[in-house]
Amino acid sequence: MSPTAKKTTRSKTTTRKKSATTRKPRTVAVKKRELPPNPMVHELLEAVGSERIKAKKVSLLKTHGDDSLKMLFVWNFDPSVVSMLPEGPVPYQPVEGDVQASKDQGLPQRTTIRNAARQFYRFVKGGDDQLNKIKRESMFINLLETLPQEEAEILILTKDKRLQTKYNITKELVQEAYPEITWGNRS
Repeated sequence: MSPTAKKTTRSKTTTRKKSATTRKPRTVAVKKRELPPNPMVHELLEAVGSERIKAKKVSLLKTHGDDSLKMLFVWNFDPSVVSMLPEGPVPYQPVEGDVQASKDQGLPQRTTIRNAARQFYRFVKGGDDQLNKIKRESMFINLLETLPQEEAEILILTKDKRLQTKYNITKELVQEAYPEITWGNRS
């Protein structure tokens, strides 16, 4: 052996074998957040989406649903409802939730999907056809800028008929919760 060569030694490492006994997986009870009496649409959709049992989802929709929510579902799931807005992201400036309306600073009055639903007809074919494209798109952007960011995202998903990509809600579930909705022949 040369004087510059180093002698390498490997130390034996003992490996401990894991016991072959199977252990029961640890379960953690998750307490679901209670919805307020009049929840915002994003709160309701999150609660419905997080439920695992279909009957509970239907019950939540029946209990907390209203006409604005039904309009949203029809716009999203009914193939005869044609959106007159371009697909894809919308160039709007979301307003932080704690910012108050101020005429001096040019900040609009805050609203919710429930209050803004009466304007939905302007954004679909057959609703307000005399509006030109630029005016319709600017009205939609203005509406988004008055909504909380979570609700604005719901409206953007709805215009593209992609609400089910974020929330675990299907047309069949909506049909079961709201049998009074007539599907088709809207445009």
